[in-house]
Amino acid sequence: MDYQSLRNRYPVFEYKAYHWKVEEAGLRLWFDFRMNDIEFHPTALVERRPFLDFQVPASELDRLVFDIGMIELVSYWKCACPPTVKVLCGSLTNEQVAFWKKLYWNGLGEFFYTNGIEETPEAFMVVESGVWKLDDLREQMLSTTHYPLPTHYLVPVGGGKDSVVTLELLRRAGKQIRPLIMNPRGATVECARVAGFPMEEVFVIRRTIDPTLLELNKQGYLNGHTPFSAMLAFYTRLASVLSSIPNVALSNESSANEATVLVRDQCGANENSWSYVNHQYSKSLEFENDFREYIEASTFNYFSFLRPLSELQIAMLFSRFTDYHDVFRSCNVGSKQDIWCGHCAKCLFAYIILSPFIEPERLNAIFGKSMLDDGTLRTEFLQLIGQAETKPFECVGTVDEVNTALSMTMERWYADRRPALLEGYRPVPVERRVRLHGLLPEGNLTEEERKILSQCIEKNS
Repeated sequence: MDYQSLRNRYPVFEYKAYHWKVEEAGLRLWFDFRMNDIEFHPTALVERRPFLDFQVPASELDRLVFDIGMIELVSYWKCACPPTVKVLCGSLTNEQVAFWKKLYWNGLGEFFYTNGIEETPEAFMVVESGVWKLDDLREQMLSTTHYPLPTHYLVPVGGGKDSVVTLELLRRAGKQIRPLIMNPRGATVECARVAGFPMEEVFVIRRTIDPTLLELNKQGYLNGHTPFSAMLAFYTRLASVLSSIPNVALSNESSANEATVLVRDQCGANENSWSYVNHQYSKSLEFENDFREYIEASTFNYFSFLRPLSELQIAMLFSRFTDYHDVFRSCNVGSKQDIWCGHCAKCLFAYIILSPFIEPERLNAIFGKSMLDDGTLRTEFLQLIGQAETKPFECVGTVDEVNTALSMTMERWYADRRPALLEGYRPVPVERRVRLHGLLPEGNLTEEERKILSQCIEKNS
């Protein structure tokens, strides 16, 4: 089914209602979406924990859950891309509509690109909202949000090396932290456990996709990448209120700002105009700043603790945390089986970025093989080193970081032989490599948080 025929068939997508209910299991959320005669009812559950307070004013929960519905809807909208979205259960200002359209457009950049959809940010979607009392609640919400634990941190844990570094650096700096896991799996649970947190001490959110969407995908409706990290952002806003913890410390590094592919602007508006598609848009500093502005809550602090660092620096720090080496996982293909698949760009990148800091025998044991000796990964290798049209559509570091890691690895471990993927590879001169020392100036960290990072980098580089 093609983009335009689906839009003609489904001209309107309705956000009909959101719901929440405190029950024995915790706080349950569910949403009502509709396009023509198709309905979607995704759900989520915030599991009950002793450290959570569900006695939040209903008006505040209304706004928090409404916003979660606004980010949930994009996963369902994209199956047919209706040109009009009608928000029937809330109101949005012009500025808020602009925020959502920008998020949907950039967050779905990869989806448009990989599906060959030619569209413009103005025409892809019109958002219409009803008249409700949400705007009147803004001041009330801000005045009722209070945080008795102002110096504590919520740390989302994804099971990869980045969130491990955030957990360990904040923990070793004496900070009070609370891991947060969405849809627990082996690696996320094990990383929290190694950090000293059994599941009863972890903030857990279980999110469920409506099976109707999965069935439509099987029938040939459109499918593709959605901005998961943006979704996580709105869930962490709810988590912050329920846990009384104002600081949400993400683990998005500076590399997330680099575009995956540069494309000519679509629809022929200007043949000399170009734009960027970034697989990691919702991990970028641009989204982080937009989200902070949208929330308008001075007491809520959503930021990435690792923003001043490169992937190479994070890998260097992670290599010291050996207790996690056998339990972390960053492979999307193998996530359900909790394995490294060993055949995707994400596995290859993780192997490469760690390779300067972990001896080959140990690295091979972690990943199950020597990935640099796997000639079948030549295409992914060329994408990672910048010798292909696009980077992989995965959460990977910059081309410069990959080439720096490979150059360091060749010098340290492969003086006598060349693995298959490094045959003919020319190392980057030292003066062009990504530095291991120092911090980038960007980010929303406090001086104290930057000092924690700086001291760790100075000690390990």
